[in-house]
Amino acid sequence: MLTTFAPVAASQKHPILRIARAILLIVLAVLLLPYLLAPLYRGGHPVSALMAWRWLSGSPVTRQWIDFSAISPSLPRSVVAAEDARFCSHHGIDWGALREVIDDAEDGEVTRGGSTITQQVAKNLFLWPGRSLVRKALEFPLALWIDMVLPKQRILEIYLNIAELGPAGQFGAEAGSQYAFGRPASTLSPREAALLAAILPNPHQRSARNPGPGVRRLAGTYMARAQAAELQRCWRENRAFSGHIGGF
Repeated sequence: MLTTFAPVAASQKHPILRIARAILLIVLAVLLLPYLLAPLYRGGHPVSALMAWRWLSGSPVTRQWIDFSAISPSLPRSVVAAEDARFCSHHGIDWGALREVIDDAEDGEVTRGGSTITQQVAKNLFLWPGRSLVRKALEFPLALWIDMVLPKQRILEIYLNIAELGPAGQFGAEAGSQYAFGRPASTLSPREAALLAAILPNPHQRSARNPGPGVRRLAGTYMARAQAAELQRCWRENRAFSGHIGGF
């Protein structure tokens, strides 16, 4: 009797193994897909995962792509000053800022975000919002890969075209500028650029259109940072930003 049941037990294992193998292959394909797509984003007009989700769910999405060379020079500088002061020098992850965030957390202090612009591009293009150790574990190597396969200017150009910059589905510099100021991103003043940079963490709670005292204060800080010698030197020395020096 025992021998008659052995083949049945073995046959029952094969479908389970096939299902497990198929699931594993699907997971690996999903994990590898961003690494295959990232080099292709040297061109084209990529959209973020959040934009795609809003489209699929029927929520409004407004985005008009604008090339880096057409954006007011004040905006990329203000955004770098606000979000990632070492953008020109790190390789996707700012390890110094990350250590500061960890030290603050260990001391029980409220931590600021330690994500670089490259990490935010990785998250916005391929991952999901919200804080998660799993997402961070996926985001770190992906940010390093994006920095390796895309020029700095392209990374910043993508970020400025997929960042959420309005409360009702406005994505990118052009849509954010039109919503907040009624003018194209190519004509933004330094003050307006700094106001847009100030709402980047959460455009649903912060407004460049009707800025409160906190947003105005942040904008003033970012205007000053954008003119700092370190950022000016970075802009001059990094060939990726040549031809986009512009005044403040």
